[in-house]
Amino acid sequence: MAVEELPLAGVVVLDFSQFLAGPVAALRLADLGARVIKIERPVTGEIGRTLAFAGRWADEDTFSFHSMNRNKEAVVADLKDPGELDRVKRLVARADVLIHNFRPGVMERLGLGYDAARALNQGLVYAAASGYGADGPWASRPGQDLLAQSVSGLAWASGDDRPVSVGLSIADHLMSCHLAQGVTALLVRKARTGRGGLVETSLLEGALDLQFELITTRLNDPAATSSCGPRMAPYGLYPTADGYLAIAITPVDRLGRLLGADDLAAYGDSDRWRTERAQIERLIAQRLATAGTGHWLELLTAAGVPCAPLQTLDELLASPEFTSIEMTQTVERPPAEPGGAPLELTMARSPIRIDGEILRSRLAAPRLGAQGRLRDGVDPLAAEPAV
Repeated sequence: MAVEELPLAGVVVLDFSQFLAGPVAALRLADLGARVIKIERPVTGEIGRTLAFAGRWADEDTFSFHSMNRNKEAVVADLKDPGELDRVKRLVARADVLIHNFRPGVMERLGLGYDAARALNQGLVYAAASGYGADGPWASRPGQDLLAQSVSGLAWASGDDRPVSVGLSIADHLMSCHLAQGVTALLVRKARTGRGGLVETSLLEGALDLQFELITTRLNDPAATSSCGPRMAPYGLYPTADGYLAIAITPVDRLGRLLGADDLAAYGDSDRWRTERAQIERLIAQRLATAGTGHWLELLTAAGVPCAPLQTLDELLASPEFTSIEMTQTVERPPAEPGGAPLELTMARSPIRIDGEILRSRLAAPRLGAQGRLRDGVDPLAAEPAV
């Protein structure tokens, strides 16, 4: 799909954020057609350029940075320099969206808080992300994914007798979705009324929203389980003779008959599926261990039982299912020096399709200051967007 046909074509976003939640929110807007310009400090740029996932780098930036900042432009500005700050404010006056995830109070001290930005641009959509909200007893705490999982209770959702953190930055990613959703909603209002606005969210709020079923249940029934999800047998993962099988919600007695296990078939009382879950799970595991995953998958799928094999990431990437959804794209970064070779990276694309079309872009993450430094008179909004 051509850029000008995308839903957010023509929208200008100034991305002051760093590392994950803020940059990924801006990335989601970029994939929908917005022109996103990163504003970074001199010399080092934003911290995500050097925080390497699994210690992997490409062309002087981490793979993490490449994956979170593709499809963007970048300029350098020292926000503590009055002259450069003034140039930044001129950009703010002409932008549609400003995104940041500094700790509460930082942008205000720099003269770029919401009130100051709104004075420059009444139509600006101002998006602020934090760890635990703009005020309150935790406002000054460092916002980080594992910490948010811990204080939100999320780490208890996957384990019955011990906390288990999710192995991905789930709080960061959820917050990026909420922030981008809020920005998009305010852009709709701006199109209707001309008025911008402020959207705020936090890692904590995103982690709590993920647990909305559990929270609602506990608030209204304090005796409810402390685990999240439909925690009754047989819901869970089970070892087989050669792998693992996931089984979702299904009657235990019916499952027992399908598996040829009389002891399971005797569990006709649904109340026991919760109260005797541990014993039921042991019986299921014992039965499934007698044959391979493929055998049980074929048998249970034919009977309409919701189940699936447990795959490693490598198994998924090699599967025809992964190929069929065309989930990858190739991006290209121009060479640093004339005559050099461009960098090409394959990465995941946007998960959204618009009008039946997959959203892809060839634009890789920008080098630090790829579009110049503001103190040198650079005006990125006067130049053609990078493509």
